[in-house]
Amino acid sequence: MSQYVVSPPPVAAIPVRGTSATFPLRRVYCVGRNYVEHIREMGNDERNPPIFFQKPADALVLDGGEVPYPSQTKDFQHEVELVVALKSGGTDIAPENALGHVFGYAVGLDMTRRDLQSRTGKPWEIAKAFDHSFPCGEIATAEEVGHVEKGAIELKVNGETRQSSDVDLLIWRLPEIIANLSTLFELKAGDVILTGTPHGVGPVERGDRLEASVAGLPGLTVTIV
Repeated sequence: MSQYVVSPPPVAAIPVRGTSATFPLRRVYCVGRNYVEHIREMGNDERNPPIFFQKPADALVLDGGEVPYPSQTKDFQHEVELVVALKSGGTDIAPENALGHVFGYAVGLDMTRRDLQSRTGKPWEIAKAFDHSFPCGEIATAEEVGHVEKGAIELKVNGETRQSSDVDLLIWRLPEIIANLSTLFELKAGDVILTGTPHGVGPVERGDRLEASVAGLPGLTVTIV
């Protein structure tokens, strides 16, 4: 029987609403540039397709948690997003079959060191994939809420609305996102996908309270410390 030379890290996992069960994280995929108004506010060409990047699973911060203000940045920004959690996967998934792989949905935040993103361009690891960069609320199962095709998505900072839009304004719809990702990676159970942020992204400071929501899903509240 093999033995580890160091203790293996704990499994990052997201609670599932209404149960004592948790959803174990395998990979965290993210979609950039997937709302037209956000593309415009960032000065990018809206004719370009969205891009994909990843965050580490252990960047997860659960509802009610604290997000330390990260090092090496003076422009720490919020991005609220709909999160899709997969119960199965594969490669070259057809769009018409994609939603059959979805376990459920949550609201999450893609926290970003914006000044490092601007300076470094692609790839975006130091701007996007740092510690505590993925706050996420509880998952609501697709069986409970259906598939999220529309609904208000919002982010408040200290009670003031910063981002407000609707999921039906996604450029790439959920089946297209899953299908396209599966041509680049073998998707598996435990993967989650952050589907892109609407316009209104902006900076946060220590002490700020962030409240993220997508209609019909459990909310998410974290504090910057």
